[in-house]
Amino acid sequence: MNFSSLYSIIDPQTIVQTLGLLGVITIIFLETGAFFGFFFPGDSLLFTAGFFASQGYVSMTWLLIGAFLAAVAGDSLGYGFGNKVGPAIFTKEDSVFFNKKHIAKAQNFYEKYGKKTIVLARFMPVVRTFAPIVAGIGNMNYRIFLAYNVLGGFLWTWTMLWLGYGLGSLIPNPDKYVIPVVIVIILVSAFPGLREIWRARGKR
Repeated sequence: MNFSSLYSIIDPQTIVQTLGLLGVITIIFLETGAFFGFFFPGDSLLFTAGFFASQGYVSMTWLLIGAFLAAVAGDSLGYGFGNKVGPAIFTKEDSVFFNKKHIAKAQNFYEKYGKKTIVLARFMPVVRTFAPIVAGIGNMNYRIFLAYNVLGGFLWTWTMLWLGYGLGSLIPNPDKYVIPVVIVIILVSAFPGLREIWRARGKR
């Protein structure tokens, strides 16, 4: 698979236009529930879906409900996976779809912020995929996890969807702003990770 083919698969606009509501819900579930889903564009996908909802291409009501439920179900699946596999996951060999450094990054984040990680990680690519797995590995009380999971899933999905919907509804000729705004969202989402890489290089 070449780069252009891969990009077409994870391009938010292509996903919304070709796969619609079901595609958005499925990818949000996979990004938050499967360890190989970390490369999916959750933030920009939700924003783009909200924008297209403002233009009548997809139902905003069903997006709000579906994306929220997918995010909560995905984190619960990640928790269950981590709880079942446990520390043995650290012995798993690295591959294209799995790298132990992602688990370690999420674990460090969890140790720093505790239970709040389940909420904060929603807004951080890669970390949001592995944070529930780490919570499962650490045997975090599931009822507590679920409470933070529901709160984080709600804040993340509704914030991104309404930002996209608001742009499409309030700004004249919004089409020309979609790509620049999506790029900004991607850069902002990637900033924490880039900052950690920069710090690591500085320490070396």
